[in-house]
Amino acid sequence: MEQEEGLTAVDNILSQFNTYEDFLDSQITTVDLYYLEDEVLARQLVELGYRGTGEVVKREDFEARKAAIEIARLAERTQEKTLTSAGKDLKDNFLKALAVREEDNHNGKVSLNQQEAGAAQTLKKQLASVIFIRDRNSHGQEVSGYIDYAHRLKTEDFKVYFNGKRRLLPRSTDLSFYNWDRHIAVCNSSPNYQVIADNPEGLLFKYKRDRKILNVDPKAQPGDNSTRVPIQTELYIQAVIFDHISRRKT
Repeated sequence: MEQEEGLTAVDNILSQFNTYEDFLDSQITTVDLYYLEDEVLARQLVELGYRGTGEVVKREDFEARKAAIEIARLAERTQEKTLTSAGKDLKDNFLKALAVREEDNHNGKVSLNQQEAGAAQTLKKQLASVIFIRDRNSHGQEVSGYIDYAHRLKTEDFKVYFNGKRRLLPRSTDLSFYNWDRHIAVCNSSPNYQVIADNPEGLLFKYKRDRKILNVDPKAQPGDNSTRVPIQTELYIQAVIFDHISRRKT
């Protein structure tokens, strides 16, 4: 708590002053300058806490917090540029659904509205979407599978999908893949999900961060903190997105 209050105090000062010297000068009174007759000495006394009209803030704390804020700002700008769906004129509902979820899956967090901002101080929320697709591949064979969206975003450039040059299809390296014509079935755990393939009631995925189970059976509830969203699309025979939100105390 004391650390959070300290950061808040430094942040308040950073919002008012560009440099540490500007902050020190704001703490010096005309009376100080009259008796000390030395601006440098007056600054040193404020820095040591012997003079000043406000809270004592160390130079290293000021500079460290300023650097951290600048790094976060640059990271945010970089992230905005890396969103492959940004600026695309998306027509199909499936691509629109992917675009809405791209940033949160890429960053492993959930974008919060103002009503949720209070909860964000005590809970860290992470979004991990699983995409189900059923369609025909380039050979005309019917395939289906479940895709760990966050993992594919980190290992593949999605520009070709958002540009419409290629269609996103399940692969034999995804969470699950089934070729209906050749009767080939493959399951793979990902960095985010553990595949539970021996469940008698059907395929399950366990999210590794909170160990919650995602049930993809359309006749069952998807599980705690999970939702099932069927997508009306012209690109595929069937498309469904499962959104799992992990809530962990920070």
